[in-house]
Order: sequence, then C-alpha cells, then structure tokens
Amino acid sequence: MKLRIRPRSVRMRLTLAYVAAMLGVLIVYAVVVYISVANSLSRDLDEALRGDATWPKSMMSEERVRKLISGEEPLGSDESEDSQWMQLWTENGQRLLGQTYEARRNRIETAGELARNSDNTIRTLLETIPPYRILTTSTKVGNIDLVVQVAESEGPMRQNLHDLLLILLLGLPLAAAIAGFGGYTLARRALAPVDHMAEQARLITAERLKERLPVDNPKDELGRLATVFNQTLMRLESSFEQMRRFTSDASHELRTPLTAMRSVGEIGLRGRREASDYREIIGSMLEEVDRLSLLVDRLLTLSRADSGESMLSRDRVDLAELAEEVTAQLDVLAEEKQQSLTVEAAGPTLCLGDRMVLRQALLNLVDNAIKYSPVAGRIAVRVSTSVNGMAVLDVSDTGPGIPLDLRPRVFDRFYRADRSRSRENGGGTGLGLSIARWAVEVNGGQLTLESSEGAGATFRITLPNVV
Repeated sequence: MKLRIRPRSVRMRLTLAYVAAMLGVLIVYAVVVYISVANSLSRDLDEALRGDATWPKSMMSEERVRKLISGEEPLGSDESEDSQWMQLWTENGQRLLGQTYEARRNRIETAGELARNSDNTIRTLLETIPPYRILTTSTKVGNIDLVVQVAESEGPMRQNLHDLLLILLLGLPLAAAIAGFGGYTLARRALAPVDHMAEQARLITAERLKERLPVDNPKDELGRLATVFNQTLMRLESSFEQMRRFTSDASHELRTPLTAMRSVGEIGLRGRREASDYREIIGSMLEEVDRLSLLVDRLLTLSRADSGESMLSRDRVDLAELAEEVTAQLDVLAEEKQQSLTVEAAGPTLCLGDRMVLRQALLNLVDNAIKYSPVAGRIAVRVSTSVNGMAVLDVSDTGPGIPLDLRPRVFDRFYRADRSRSRENGGGTGLGLSIARWAVEVNGGQLTLESSEGAGATFRITLPNVV
C-alpha cells in the first residue's frame, strides 16, 4: 500500500509546484549549457589541431625536410620548446622522420597505424590517460610528400567541463532554495485575498446574509470568484426572504379557516339550538374545511413543483379544445354573476405538454377572471398562433385591472392586490397565479401579464407550437 503525502495548504502546493517547475527549467537550462560548452570546447580543440597540422607546410623549408629524412637534424629535442605533440612521417607512413619532445614524452601506440592510413580524420584515443585527440593528414613541403600527425590532450577540456558541471550541480540547490522562498512569497501575496474572503465568509450567517465578500479587482480570477459568491449570497438572501414571507403567509392563511371553524363551533356549543341552526353551523364549518383543503392541495402542488417531483407527460394538446372544456366547466360560476364567458379560436392550435397540468393553469386563470370581474362583466379566452409560430392563449377580463406598481408581484405566492383581489370580492388563497405560472413554465412556455390599469387584465400563455 502506497502512502501519498500531499500538503493540505494550497500555498504550500503552489510553492512546491513553482519549485518543481523552476527546477525543471534550471535542469534543462543546465543540460543545454553543458552540451553547448562541451560542443564549443570540442570544436575549438579540433580547430587547434587543424591549425597545428598546417605548421610544417607554412613554417618548414624543403631543405630542412631533407635533413629530417637524412637524419642530419631532429624535429625537436629541446625539452623547453613549445609542448606541441607532432610527428612527421614519410608519404606512406612507413618511416618516422621526426617528432617533438611532447610526442616522445607521451607516446601513442597506434600512431604508426594511423600514419599508414592517413585519412585527414580527427580521432579520440580512449586508450590513453587522459584521452588524446589526434589528426593524421597528408601535406607537401616543396616537392616532398609528408604525413603530419598532431595531437592534443583532452585533459584540460574535460577538467573545464568537470568544473562547469560541479558549478551547475552546486548551483541547483541554491536556485531551488531561492525559488522556494520566492514562490512561497508570491503564493502568500496571491492568496492573501482568499484569506481575507475566508475571514469575511465566516461572519456570514442566516441572520447576516446582507454581508458581502470584498472584491479588490473584479477583473481577475479571485475578483470574479468573489463576485459570483456575492451573487449567490444575493440569491440566498432573496430565497430566505421569500421563505420567511411564504411561511408567514402560509401560517396566516391556515390560521384563518381554523379560527373561523373554532369560532363557529364555539357559538354552536352555546345553549341548545334547532336542528336547522346546527345544519347551518356545520355547513359554515364545511365551507372553511373546503377552503382549508383547497389551500393544502395548492401548497402540496407548489411543494412538488419546487422539489421537481411532478411527473409530466408529453402529449399533443389542442389549446382550443382545452379552452372549450375549461369554460364549459366554469360557465356555471360566470352565470351566477351574469357574466359572459366566450372562447375565440380560428381552429385547432396544437402544443406539446402535459394536458392536466395545462388544464390546471387555465382553470386558475379563468377562475380568477370570473372572481375579479364585476357583475355582467365579460371574460374572453382567445386561442391563436403568433407571427413567430408560437401557440398563444389569452384570458381577458373587464375587471379593474392591476396597477403598474403591483404587477411585478402578481405571481408571488399568497400575494393579493388589496384593491382588486381582496377577500370581500371573492378572492382565493393567493396561490392560483403562482401555480399557473409553474404549470406553464414546466411545459416549456411562458405566462405573462398584459394589462392596462382600469381596463381589465389579460394573462397570456405562450407555448411552442406543434404543426
């Protein structure tokens, strides 16, 4: 089982990553430098050998060469002369004509074989310590053909490369230490805003959702992170506010019918009454029970909508047919208020969605229109197709309309505009429009309010059309 040790601190991980990257770069740099210097020194050594090989032709006379051949004069015998390794051979390399003091002192056993196979090639002889680099080439002094051998020890070059390698190896730990210190400093400075944001985030609770994280630079990564976090806090604050308002409104709406039933029951228990009185009391209590049941059903519908538990079918729905069905069901309520309830449709208008869910949305809209339209008012349900090919269903009434300042909240849960949606005018629970909007949106459509104050209200359902 392998144990992987991983630093917990992001700052330390960034520092280690920075050090690793720097070490990688430095190692590559050191390798490139070493190879470049090695190639440069090798080229310099080869150029020096080729330069030395031209010495006999440029510096020796034909007469001296003849003396070398006859043995009258050696090539070099003075130990103080320039320590250049050189040997002169006859044309075919069969006889050694002369050699310098350095050549006599550092003999190369394979020199004769190389002289007999002169090919103007530089070779490295590893059998010597240190290795020698030798060049064997043919030249001509006057009318005499010669074979020249020059050699240089690779010892100084290898020593220079060894010193360079030692410097590079000793410099890597120092460079790593400097990189580590610099990386840690940079990481600490770069992550300082994160620490600041973390300290500020600890202060944010459900009671302090108005607090926001500091944004030093909204254009960099941390600034964008803080901005997104602040936007999330804003949404949470709004959600908490809606939850508190919803809880308060739900408690109030549930308490109202319960209080009414308790009051009616307490009155019924005071003294003896006729059977007809008890029936009236029980009927009144049942009305409140119905109101309570309706409220609970709608709360459950919204709860399932919020949790995404509603299972929807995808069927072809004819909005014109659906409008006829809903108006036929609610026509009795319109007749009680002497209202006109009509459907206007040029023909079938198909959309794709859940028929029962869309039916609930249309029921809520038409029921609202009946409740809030005056006696002898007019409610019209119009089905059409828009210019861009969308299926459109409008529910219009001749009620008092909705003021401009109240329209943004008309779809809020438990919201009722006091002037036109009060209980005294037959208002409901304040959940109908919320359920209608959910029912339309969950089917891929949109529910909007198109109205003018004092000229009635028009709610428009827009759904993708199916040809």
